[in-house]
Amino acid sequence: MFERELAATAAAMVAPGKGILAIDESGGTIKKRFDSIGVESKVETRRAYRDLLITAEGLSQFISGMILYDETIRQAAQNGTPFVEVLKKSGILAGIKVDTGAKNLAGAPGELVTEGLDGLRERLVEYKKLGASFAKWRAVITIGKGIPSAYCIEANAHALARYAALCQEAGIVPIVEPEVLMDGDHTLERSLEVTESTLCAVFHALSQQRVRVEHTILKASMVISAKGCPQQASVQQVAEATIRCLKRTVPAALPGIVFLSGGQSDELATAHLNAMNATGAALPWPLSFSYGRALQAPALKAWQGQPANVAAAQKALYHRSKCNSAACFGRYKPEMEQQVLAA
Repeated sequence: MFERELAATAAAMVAPGKGILAIDESGGTIKKRFDSIGVESKVETRRAYRDLLITAEGLSQFISGMILYDETIRQAAQNGTPFVEVLKKSGILAGIKVDTGAKNLAGAPGELVTEGLDGLRERLVEYKKLGASFAKWRAVITIGKGIPSAYCIEANAHALARYAALCQEAGIVPIVEPEVLMDGDHTLERSLEVTESTLCAVFHALSQQRVRVEHTILKASMVISAKGCPQQASVQQVAEATIRCLKRTVPAALPGIVFLSGGQSDELATAHLNAMNATGAALPWPLSFSYGRALQAPALKAWQGQPANVAAAQKALYHRSKCNSAACFGRYKPEMEQQVLAA
């Protein structure tokens, strides 16, 4: 019923040189972000901050879509125009986070499973009416002593697949996000092993749930050393290991892959994406970005909750988006970081 619409949306999401801006932080996460700049998290401050992100001029050159939170998709810009309409007029797709968060997985100490399937069919119908073209569901895979278990990986893969099937039924493109966390002290090799197992399970579950991969976007973790690992992999090693993993596990029919930043610094996330696209490897899908903090951090720091700083914050967001767009073509250079200072 929605096949043409889904195909068009998926293609637009991974258009050449464009990525996705995630502004779908939960209440707890946005509070932490605001605490870092001394701003109280309340309805109006959250609306004002997301207003500056959504109304930033020129972003459609580099941003294909924005993932919104339930609160945000129902809000309007300062001039009264619904945020979804603002995005539509600027040529940016509206997306929506639909999971309700990761909770402790019964019988699996230290492991998590994402919830939110109850009532999801009805919520997706509402989000479609509100203007959402795509959705996102994040699963969390933790690496530690004896984990992740096959039980945890399979439980999360099953939930991702059920969510994706419901999205396609509603005419919404699903982003499936199985995030392998950077927390811990594991090596690049262990990250590769777990990420490969996770992606194999996810695509097997998608097939079982009759999800059309050609109308699905993967939001993937990079294969990277854990934050506490004494031996940190180089940018080139991360790029090579990530591509190796994806080629082993991801069907060629997938329209595209967008990476999460997962706690990397702004510039490192850009450098890793650039290195992957600069390898010259013949890949069946484009590699792009779907960053939250790694795109927003400079804008949040510039804003400081002050209306007078909105222009500076939008300038910082524009610059970060431009750098990541260049990385989609393998054209990013560290010298580009100085351009925002000189502009």
